[in-house]
Amino acid sequence: MKVLVYQAHPGAPHSEANKAMDVATDAVEGIEFVDLYATYPRFDIDVEVEQARLLRSDAILFQYPLFWYSTPSIIKEWQDLVLEHGFAYGSGGDKLTGKIWSMGITCGAPEEAYGAEGYNGFALRTLLTPMEQTARLCHMTFLPPYVLYGALAKREAHGLSPHAEGWRRWLIALRDDQVDLTKAGACDVIQAEDLNEVIR
Repeated sequence: MKVLVYQAHPGAPHSEANKAMDVATDAVEGIEFVDLYATYPRFDIDVEVEQARLLRSDAILFQYPLFWYSTPSIIKEWQDLVLEHGFAYGSGGDKLTGKIWSMGITCGAPEEAYGAEGYNGFALRTLLTPMEQTARLCHMTFLPPYVLYGALAKREAHGLSPHAEGWRRWLIALRDDQVDLTKAGACDVIQAEDLNEVIR
């Protein structure tokens, strides 16, 4: 499977978690990696280039920190411009049919902050509903996100290595078509400790 990773972190050089994920991505042969903020610092997204990337990929992953319960703004701009009617959805818009859409998300808050009892009020998967529905509208297979909760605390405790290694394993499994899509799809989110259950 051809895997495309879009990193979208406006402060990427200062994010230890995302830097660790970038190193892990770089260690996997055959992964196409695009830093959206570095590529389009003025948000002048090249639609033709991006649609060509999508057409040659089988799995598209967005790697980003959760910002105000959503994505960093460049992902929304990318979606607005690249996922055109007639290309990704609508009449004749079947170019992405069957491709995988997923995310690699870092959250500053701990896991217990999410859900009805947590101070964020909603489960992370609920907050990601717009991404999931976008994938559905584009006839894509949505896979639960690979998630790091409590990224700031783990950074301070030098505990980012298991997450980064899990990200590397996740990318390899996608590339080599070793993900059990049924088991993975049944998860709300996927964390490093879940990988043995969803990789064949």
